[in-house]
Amino acid sequence: MAPMGIRLSPLGVAVFCLLGVGVIYHLYSGVISSRLAAFRSQTPLSTQQRRTVDLRDLLAVSMEAAELGGKEVKQVREENVLQEKSKGKTKEGANDPLTMGDLQSHRKMFYLLKNTFPEVTVNSEEHDNMEDNSIQWSQNIPGAISEKFKGSSDIPVESITVWIDPLDATQEYTENLVKYVTTMVCVAVDGKPVIGVVHQPFAGFTAWAVVGHGSNVNRRSSYNASPKKVIVSRSHSGKVKNRIRNAFGNSTTIIEAGGAGYKVLSLLDTHSSETSLTEEADVYVHTTVIKKWDICAGAALLTELGGQMTTLKGENIDYRGAPENEGGLVASVGIDHEALLKRLRGNTDNDKQ
Repeated sequence: MAPMGIRLSPLGVAVFCLLGVGVIYHLYSGVISSRLAAFRSQTPLSTQQRRTVDLRDLLAVSMEAAELGGKEVKQVREENVLQEKSKGKTKEGANDPLTMGDLQSHRKMFYLLKNTFPEVTVNSEEHDNMEDNSIQWSQNIPGAISEKFKGSSDIPVESITVWIDPLDATQEYTENLVKYVTTMVCVAVDGKPVIGVVHQPFAGFTAWAVVGHGSNVNRRSSYNASPKKVIVSRSHSGKVKNRIRNAFGNSTTIIEAGGAGYKVLSLLDTHSSETSLTEEADVYVHTTVIKKWDICAGAALLTELGGQMTTLKGENIDYRGAPENEGGLVASVGIDHEALLKRLRGNTDNDKQ
C-alpha cells in the first residue's frame, strides 16, 4: 500500500515498468546475441546453410583412398590370403566372387571418404559392418593437383554422389591376372561425373581427371577408323562379339579384357611405362547391365578428354540413384561417337551379351 496521502498513477507505473524492461533489454541484448553467435558456431553448418566441399580436396582424398585401397588389394594377393567366397551369380550367369582384397580395400576407401566428408553420399560395391573411424585424410594435396586449381571450387554436399569400386576385376584377381585390376573413385555432381580416379595397384599408376580442370592422362595421338579394335568383357563376352562384327565388319579386332577401369585406360595415353602391358583399343562396348561404380570414374576421364560414355542408345548415364545401368554402354574418345552408335543401332542382332 502506498504511504497515506500519496496515490500512484496506473499510467506512471506502466511507463516505469516499460522503461525498466527497456533498460534490461539494452543491458542483456549484447550478451544474448553473443551467446547465440557462439551457439551457431558450434552447430553443424548443414543445419544453417548449404554445406559445401572443395572440389580440390575431394580429388586429393579420392586419390588417397584409391591408392590406400590398392595397397590392401596388392598385399592380400601377394600373401595369397584371398579367402575367396561367392556373392552368387551375375545376371549373365557368371560367378561373382568376393575376396579379402575386396573387403579390406572397401574398409580403407569407404571410411577415409566418410570420415573426411561425413555428409557426402558414398556408394561402394562392397558392404561391411566393421567401421573404422581411425582412418583419416593425411591433408596432403599433391602439387599436380594444386596446379589445376586456382582458388576454391566449392560444391554443395547435397549435389554430390561418390561411387567407389574397391577392387575392379575381382574374377581376374582370383586368377592372378593382376594387370586388369584397378581401384576406382568417382565423384558425380548432379548426376554428372566430375572427378575420376583409376588406380592400378600392381603397376603403381594412378590416372585422374577433373572435368573442366585437367587430367594426368591424354587421348592417344590417333585411333583406328577401320578396322577398329573394340574391347569387351572377358568374363562374359557372349554374343557381343556378333553384334560388334555385324556393326563394324569381320575384320574388327575384338579384345577380351577384365575390369571396366582397365578397358577405359586402353583407350588413353597414360604416359606411363608401368602401364605398357595395357592393350590399346579404339572403342569400349558393353551390352548388358553394368554397375555405376564400375564405369563412373572412367566416364569422368573420358569427359575431360573430350570423349563420351553413353548407353547403347546414346543416352547420358545419370550417376545418382540405383547402381544399375541397364542400357549397356559405348565409350570412345577421338572417334565420331554418334557414328559408332548408329552402326551399333543399325545392327539387328539384339541378343544380350
